[in-house]
Amino acid sequence: MTNSPSELRPFRIDIPQSQLDDLKARLANTRWPDELPGVGWSRGVPVGYLKEIAEYWRTGYDWRAQEAALNRYSQHLTTIDGQNLHLLHVRSPEPDATPLLLLHGWPGGVVDFLDVIGPLSDPRSHGGDPADAFHLVIPSLPGFGFSTPLNGPGMNSARVAGILAELMGRLGYDRYGVQGYDWGAWIGAEVGRQDPERVVGVHLTALVTFPVGAEGEMDGLSDAEQRRWQRMLNFNDGYLQCNSKRPQTVGYALTDSPAGQLAWIVEKFKELTDPEEGLPEDSIDRDRILTDVSIYWLTGTAVSSAQIYYEEFSATAAAGGDGEDAGQDRTAGRRSAVPTGVLVSAHDTTVRRWAERDHHIVHWTELGKGGHFLAMEAPELLVGDVRTFFRKSW
Repeated sequence: MTNSPSELRPFRIDIPQSQLDDLKARLANTRWPDELPGVGWSRGVPVGYLKEIAEYWRTGYDWRAQEAALNRYSQHLTTIDGQNLHLLHVRSPEPDATPLLLLHGWPGGVVDFLDVIGPLSDPRSHGGDPADAFHLVIPSLPGFGFSTPLNGPGMNSARVAGILAELMGRLGYDRYGVQGYDWGAWIGAEVGRQDPERVVGVHLTALVTFPVGAEGEMDGLSDAEQRRWQRMLNFNDGYLQCNSKRPQTVGYALTDSPAGQLAWIVEKFKELTDPEEGLPEDSIDRDRILTDVSIYWLTGTAVSSAQIYYEEFSATAAAGGDGEDAGQDRTAGRRSAVPTGVLVSAHDTTVRRWAERDHHIVHWTELGKGGHFLAMEAPELLVGDVRTFFRKSW
């Protein structure tokens, strides 16, 4: 690990106006499909709903305001292991703050964490204890947002974790914590496995856990755990099948049609927010959702952001794994020794005994509410649990 500030290049987001004009023109000329009457959301995003939000994206949403909000934070580009990496680096005013790596998932990005940056980095100004302050490092995962182009095949979670551990060394941090959700939880745990001497703790939300066929592992599950397992079994994984098996093919439509990219992502916000029966904007500000979608669209990363699914599932299976369980095979027998905290929302499918099999769990919180995107849905709950976890000494 090297401390090489010269290898960090200052960066500001500055999307050419021609791209914004092209986006509006494409939205205005969208070719809309028919739909069956009375099916609602059961077969995908309803045409009426998508037309309304697409029109707002075209005429009411202000990308420049969102761009300026992101540019208020220090951003950099760097290259590690041949991969371009974009990051926000927010230093706390508290000199003894703990460095914290914040990792997003799909369909997400650095914008997911905007509501927690202030409270985590500067608790003194947000009614908190300055002892809880963090220096924040918020990268766009390889293939996502401005961390492009993707440096060829093989960019799986293990390789990404190695890149992120190197990034923390490049920033001069010899000890740090990790917080992640979704892919960020999977990769964050792997950072702990690869860099246990420097990682002081890993805090995970939206952690996916699997049975592995061990005798008795299904015995005695609580009612809540049974419901979580059934939720996983019954989850509509059409997007996962496309991403993990044919990411290039579906990517043509998503890269050519902003309405298609919008539908692809909005459906996940609909399914994964709490309450599920509500609209996505009942849980997350509509402009925040559209900023997330806009970054995917403006950076053209529908295909590259999906590649990690292929690497973890199909590529591993081709090398001798077990299809959709291949990602779990990577951690078999590799229980992390790093202290780990888990925050479980009402939407999560996390089963504690399976989590404890793979992680050194020292902190466990069950919210009973909230969805997949806690940093946007319930930022104060996420901040509170992160602070509680990292206050502990191990």
